[in-house]
Amino acid sequence: MSRYELTKEFILGKIERELSPTLTYHSINHVNDVLTAATYLAKAENISEAETELLQVAVLFHDSGFIVSSEKHEEQGCEYAKKFLPDFGYNEQEITEICKIIMATKFPHKPESHLQQIICDADLDYLGREDFYIIGGLLFQELKSKNAVADFNEWNKMQIRFLEAHTYFTKSAKALRRESKLRHIEEIKGKILDFES
Repeated sequence: MSRYELTKEFILGKIERELSPTLTYHSINHVNDVLTAATYLAKAENISEAETELLQVAVLFHDSGFIVSSEKHEEQGCEYAKKFLPDFGYNEQEITEICKIIMATKFPHKPESHLQQIICDADLDYLGREDFYIIGGLLFQELKSKNAVADFNEWNKMQIRFLEAHTYFTKSAKALRRESKLRHIEEIKGKILDFES
């Protein structure tokens, strides 16, 4: 097995064992979903194999910090990367780059490199996909379990604010997801009971 495959097996196992079951959105499924999107976007954006590997490792660790806490989980994900990645053969320079990519997923997104743009787009790829409502439902469930949202109407208002503030960064994500995302905004506006445009 390659160092990447060994890393993937290790961190996904840790996430699966140690993440709280109340994290219905920030789950192992989310990590795998973002990994698929990031791998696709890296290819579409002509990223080299070496850089794609660093991107993929960053994706694998980007929400691992939720094992400890939802607060500053990106920083915790970096701590895990620094702790575990040397065992799999990643050097200090590679780990520094991986951590920069992880930190780019912190809100509000301000990516400073192409790889950082790709992880931001991959992290929210679902906003412009057909399974938008299914995945959004998992996030609603997670936020409701933390009392971060009261009901579905409040959730829809929160989604509108988020979707309207959000932007895709790469050409590939814009071409692939932007139109569907705009359609979702209009659909949600139609569901809000007291929406004022």
